[in-house]
Amino acid sequence: MGINADVLNIAQLTNANEIILNKLGPCDILINGAGGNHPKGTTTKEYFNEEVLDHKENLLTFFDLDAEGMEFVINLNFLGTILPTQIFAREMIGNKEGVILNISSMNAFTPLIKIPAYSGAKASINNFTQWLAVHISKVGIRVNAISTGFFLTGQNEKLLLNEDGSYTERAKKIFDHTPMGRFGKSEELIGTLLWLIDHNSTGFVNGLLFLSMGVFQNIQVFNYRENPK
Repeated sequence: MGINADVLNIAQLTNANEIILNKLGPCDILINGAGGNHPKGTTTKEYFNEEVLDHKENLLTFFDLDAEGMEFVINLNFLGTILPTQIFAREMIGNKEGVILNISSMNAFTPLIKIPAYSGAKASINNFTQWLAVHISKVGIRVNAISTGFFLTGQNEKLLLNEDGSYTERAKKIFDHTPMGRFGKSEELIGTLLWLIDHNSTGFVNGLLFLSMGVFQNIQVFNYRENPK
């Protein structure tokens, strides 16, 4: 059953939650997957130099990034994770097996060139995941994140594919830093997802940032300790 809701609209999220409660009961698993970038939060060139200033008419440098464009990216990714969590996680309180899974990005650990707003927004999701995991741990809700690597989608194909279907120079640079030498496939994230939401398998896993990216190394796990002392 599909229910539409803008992740930045509290009224729509509340309405969606009410429909789910009436039809299916309280939410047990919440996957926060809304996200994206914006052209006005992206630089044209990978590196800034003085020569850019001489050809600035058709270029966006760091100094030209649009505040509204960057705000769009930060709101969509960061607030678009927080607000649904506020609405749906409330129903998980007390059931001892509630699971929240946030979708982050490898940009949160290694910011990519050209996309500062997106990288910063995803880093905020990682920080929020670790904070919330501790904050609501006493009411039986686990919070983890998958920080994905490079997947070819409708959102990014213009950056990664030429008009003839060949790979762009940006795509080739990605492959140069990817041991598998290719983009990931969406189905390759399913195993990680199912593992993290299964209470029998990962009931003791909380505040984990699972870096499933295929870059530098295939799997890198960061555990966050609830009691650092």
